[in-house]
Amino acid sequence: MKLARAIHFDESDMRVYHSPARTGEWCISGGFEFSNWAESDLEGKQRQAFSNGWLGLETFGRVTFVAVTQIEPGEMDRLTDALAQHFVDIYGAPDAATARPVAAEELGQMAEMCEDHAPNTLLTVARELSEAGVRETYRVIEAQDAGLEQFAIHGSLDE
Repeated sequence: MKLARAIHFDESDMRVYHSPARTGEWCISGGFEFSNWAESDLEGKQRQAFSNGWLGLETFGRVTFVAVTQIEPGEMDRLTDALAQHFVDIYGAPDAATARPVAAEELGQMAEMCEDHAPNTLLTVARELSEAGVRETYRVIEAQDAGLEQFAIHGSLDE
């Protein structure tokens, strides 16, 4: 089974998101956070989170890029429980048992999205408001094999 982890190439996420996700934390789309938003809600850092942010499942912060990687079933169970509790704490779900199937569905959708991609494939999300609600599209950036020459230092040991 595969899921995606937050990845940072620079410090930009630390500046553009109110609450940035940590490198390496598991992520999902998290579009549910914006289900009741209107155009007037899309200002500043909230706009950036809405437009391009994946949701980290530890900090519940946002990140621009995620990388596909393997996840163990036990870890998926732990994430499901944590997300269910988040639904109780933040969104008013009556209890974790009631929220757990919804959390499992959110994680299942992300796992399904990741399943056909090789490890280290990068994913981005783009959202827009439409008449029907929040519309998400995804971009896939395939992992590239790095040649040794990209990392080798050329020179002479005789000098």
